Amino acid sequence: MIVYQGGDWWKALWHFHTSEVIRLLLKRVALVGLYGIAVAISSVKFHMMNVHIGRDYLSILGILLSLLLVFRTNTAYDRYYEGRKVWGQLVSHCRGLAMEINALLPKEAHSSRRYFAALISNFPLALQGNLRNNIRFDKLEATPDIMERLRAAENVPSTIIAVLMESMEQLRKVEIFDPTHLLNIKHHYLGMMATNGTCERIKATPIPYSYSFFIKCYITIFILIMPLVLVESCGYWMIPITMIGAYAMLGLEMIGNEIENPFGYDSNDLPITQLSNKIRVSVHDLLGVELPAEKKALAVVPYSIVH
Repeated sequence: MIVYQGGDWWKALWHFHTSEVIRLLLKRVALVGLYGIAVAISSVKFHMMNVHIGRDYLSILGILLSLLLVFRTNTAYDRYYEGRKVWGQLVSHCRGLAMEINALLPKEAHSSRRYFAALISNFPLALQGNLRNNIRFDKLEATPDIMERLRAAENVPSTIIAVLMESMEQLRKVEIFDPTHLLNIKHHYLGMMATNGTCERIKATPIPYSYSFFIKCYITIFILIMPLVLVESCGYWMIPITMIGAYAMLGLEMIGNEIENPFGYDSNDLPITQLSNKIRVSVHDLLGVELPAEKKALAVVPYSIVH
């Protein structure tokens, strides 16, 4: 993810090239420019490709295309924002659960505190790995029997919640926790499970293929027609005019395609790895468990920043 200060235009533009989607967009706009040059030379110099298409027709196509792009962009951003919102809720639930356990466990129960700090921290790490189809078990901390159970699990985040609930029940049986405490803690379990389900829904429900294919075809046809309409009145100026229009249309579609799944590795996706490590730092701090400096350093922003 790229973090920047929106008020500083020049420094933001200086880091313009850092986004992979922008570099790909500029290549596609360059291809549109080459197409525009071919049309301009054929029409102006050799008087070929003189297709008379009224501007009114192009305007009608443009209005329809703008409505499609607005809907496409809003739909993609809704998915992006919902993903960020549920990860914010996950931060609150993990911290809340750590605070509840900290208040209930005896101060001298160091092993239990380390156990729960590691187990709670495992959840966001496993969730972000699950969303990226790459769970790093070497980054999880658990006893050998629990780790073996996690490796065999079909859904690792859900299994971690199950282990947490079983551990809480064991503490209730030895009367460290009472049933009232478990009722208070249940809210955080359910919240963590809801985050898991929401993230899986966002990932598993992309924009329908037919709709995505239709809008890509529509943009392609519009870009192919635009130089034919403008070359008669604009001459060679049609080339930069067409490239600017293509930049806007292709850019909106590509950005929407990038952020509709906000849990990947793209530069504009959510920083869920950093959020996972921030949760780990917070949970260990709340439970009074020391965390090595190298693991704390993972919570520092690891992506591009425009100051």
